[in-house]
Amino acid sequence: MTQTQIADISQAQQERLFHIDFKLRFLGTVNRNDLVSRFGIKAAAATRDLTQYKEIAPRNLEYDTKAKTYIQREGFKPLFSYPGNQALAALCYGLGDDFVGRQHPLVTAESPTQLNFPDLDTLAIVTQAIHQKKALQIQYRSLSSGLTTREIVPFALVDNGLRWHVRAHDRKRKAFNDFVVNRIAHPRVLNGEIPAEQTRDADIQWNRIVRMHIVPHPGLEHPETIEHEYSMNDGVLKIDVRAAVSGYVLRHWNVDCSETHSLDSPEIHLWLNNPQTLYGVESATLAPGYRAITDIKPNSGAE
Repeated sequence: MTQTQIADISQAQQERLFHIDFKLRFLGTVNRNDLVSRFGIKAAAATRDLTQYKEIAPRNLEYDTKAKTYIQREGFKPLFSYPGNQALAALCYGLGDDFVGRQHPLVTAESPTQLNFPDLDTLAIVTQAIHQKKALQIQYRSLSSGLTTREIVPFALVDNGLRWHVRAHDRKRKAFNDFVVNRIAHPRVLNGEIPAEQTRDADIQWNRIVRMHIVPHPGLEHPETIEHEYSMNDGVLKIDVRAAVSGYVLRHWNVDCSETHSLDSPEIHLWLNNPQTLYGVESATLAPGYRAITDIKPNSGAE
């Protein structure tokens, strides 16, 4: 059986093969008990899965009779691909999003303490509105207006590295903005058609893609260290980011956005060497050191 034939296998077995592949890649070992405890299957079924995997990728694993487990062979090539954040989440918090019970990290890991998490009851109503393309009536606490009643049309969640926002059209202000999920109270889904001007397609800042050229900060003594850390090509990391979230990205990574790379502090390792790309980007006011070439005061981020 070849890799292209994996699609012909049932989804349930694909998930078990993925589990085998992931553990071999990141832990170097896998055995029947891993499958039995993760999926609740019988030992005989786990044996069949391991045999199936070996038929598809015979050079990926071999059985260690002494340790009584399968180990990764030299030249291992993963059968499945997955984004880095998925791999890190699995390593830090456990594999699978459908597991009922306590999950355990696959390796010892520690992530920065998050001071707040989205309230799940509130988040559930917000995501329902996003999925069903409906508006919400909410009680919202902002720094500028205090507690007010709003009607918003949400269409996306945004993690800015510190807290979760929902991107939405604010019917009162007739503008798109970011709303902190944990400042929302008593959300209620509203029925009714959503006008085109309140949908995601009408959000210019969301749909505009900004290409940023990020380089090691010129003030560093050994810029090659940063080039290696961020896998830069020819000393440049080129990333495409939505204008609506670019300010969050630049602030989160402490990117000096001043034209003359004038910020000088130990945590500044990166410099945006094309700050002109932020022209007209409302969230750019959040970017360290950025000075807009305009007299118009743009939106400064979430309320």
